Amino acid sequence: MDFGIARSIIGKGITGAGVMIGTPEYMSPEQAEVKEVDQRSDIYSLGVILYEMVTGRVPFEGETPLGIAMKHKSETPKDPREINTQIPEDLSRVILRCMEKDKEKRYQSAGEVRSELEKIEKGIPTTEKIIPKRKPITSREITVTFGLKKLFIPAVVVIALIIAAIIIWQLLPKKEAVSIIPSDKASLAVLPFVDLSPKKEHEYLCDGIAETLINALSGVKDLHVPARTSAFYFKDKKTDIREIGQKLNVEAVLEGSVQVVGDRLRMTARLSNVADGYQLWSESYERGFEDVFAVQDDIAQEIVKILKIKLIGEKELQIVKHYTENREAYDLYMRGLYLLNKRGRENLEKAIEYFQSAIEKDPYYALAHAGFAETYVTLGDTAWYLPSSEAFPRAREAAQKALEIDDSLAEAHTALAQVKYIFDWEWQSAKEEFELAIALNPNYAVAHKEYGEYLTKLERYDEALKEFKRAQELDPFSLPILALVGWSMYYSGMFDQAIEQYEKVLEMDPNFILAQAYLADSIREKGMYEEALEWNQKANRPYHVGITYARMGKIAEAQQVLIKLLEKSKQEMSPYNIAALYFEMGDEDRGFQWLKRAYEYRDHYMAFLKIDPYFKGVRSDPRFTALLKKIGLEK
Repeated sequence: MDFGIARSIIGKGITGAGVMIGTPEYMSPEQAEVKEVDQRSDIYSLGVILYEMVTGRVPFEGETPLGIAMKHKSETPKDPREINTQIPEDLSRVILRCMEKDKEKRYQSAGEVRSELEKIEKGIPTTEKIIPKRKPITSREITVTFGLKKLFIPAVVVIALIIAAIIIWQLLPKKEAVSIIPSDKASLAVLPFVDLSPKKEHEYLCDGIAETLINALSGVKDLHVPARTSAFYFKDKKTDIREIGQKLNVEAVLEGSVQVVGDRLRMTARLSNVADGYQLWSESYERGFEDVFAVQDDIAQEIVKILKIKLIGEKELQIVKHYTENREAYDLYMRGLYLLNKRGRENLEKAIEYFQSAIEKDPYYALAHAGFAETYVTLGDTAWYLPSSEAFPRAREAAQKALEIDDSLAEAHTALAQVKYIFDWEWQSAKEEFELAIALNPNYAVAHKEYGEYLTKLERYDEALKEFKRAQELDPFSLPILALVGWSMYYSGMFDQAIEQYEKVLEMDPNFILAQAYLADSIREKGMYEEALEWNQKANRPYHVGITYARMGKIAEAQQVLIKLLEKSKQEMSPYNIAALYFEMGDEDRGFQWLKRAYEYRDHYMAFLKIDPYFKGVRSDPRFTALLKKIGLEK
């Protein structure tokens, strides 16, 4: 690169007094005036180069080289955004600061510029940009003298250019072991480990080890670790380390593999820098299976050392907490956790069996009790997998048992909070459990997500969105969390914003049923009934198909849907949804009859009673007000 002039940091420079050498389009004001120059002159010239890169033209042009040089001294450059509107405002600001006339107002070092550019880069999407056509520029090398002989020493110029290259290299910050992005936290992502076992039957263990490390490292102060869903988003995808780092906004990525042969465990872990893809650390462990806990400890400790995170008292700590020393219990728990994360009725029911077996092997395995509780909450809170009266009492018992053993478990507090407001209707007590869970583990995305749902049902939409946004920061690729951001917007009446959010989620996964369902609700509320019907049928939501028919005035069609629903067994039918359909059809008496059943049955949908749009017409009815009071939603 031609920075306008080459110089030596030892002497006063290669030119005599009053002599100006360089390319006028890239000269700093002090060069044009033949004054003393330093690294800030290079920063000015870099600003000119950046200006040209993003606009396709240099900031100043003229008829003569001297005229161009003088413009650098006296004229203010046009804002680059006036030429190319695609330029981020922050980048334009950086370029103009580099080109300040007064060198005291510029960045004072190359490191400052680099830091600013890295911050801006983090905010730029990786989609392709339209590059403006470059205006051809013929660089004019000039030698201008002021009362002295012309300089005829081309060899000196060549030497000077070489010296300039060395100087620029010296000015740039040297690469360290880990390239730290300007932030108040170091960051890394833990990817799911790869199963190298001969029969490929230990995927549950690979996922479980990765999740254990995520949970352990996320508890380290000043270390940001994306949550499980986002890290596992790249599972089975051949994605470059650098791309993963960009998408998750982390500096380093931990990968690994697990091979189990008989009673022997072979585990390999590798930490790579996302800036250049280079390996920072790797280690292989071959031990007995019972040493799996120690191996996880070793990996976590090594990562902390490499990232130079300061631990309490500067001593090594047991980062990975051991909730059991029983190998069989641990293996069963890992199997249950794997199925819980996969969701689906059959997986959840099988997960219950594994958690129960783990508890039988070790009755004091708090994490297994917490997993048992979370699974039952999921079964009870998912479209009629299990009746509320069966699921939630079991979840409560398991969560309380987990907390008796270890009251610091955020997972158990979160599960208990859900039971308290969805089934027990103890809203204040649930709030306290959520707040305690978040205080114990501020990086537990699930707690923020569930607390956001709780706040939405209380019409505290602004607070809910903050919790969803925090959950999204911790787990940026979690589709349920992304969909719930739109869900809260929907209930607050922000239908257009909600639709926009759901469409973004469906771009990531067109088959994500939750986003399809929420999108159907929003477009229905905007009167787009035909589209709502299509989405509800696609998402297999017969209740909502009937509600949409009722909104369209097609009562006969809505009645047909209702008849089919009533033919289903009690376990497959929500009294709350039946009530909603009756209200939409205009039959308030039957609607209240079914709403009473929903109350007696402790239908988990009753927690939505205050915010659901299906009851707009009866909100002032004393029967409705009485129900709200009974479930603690009104005083």
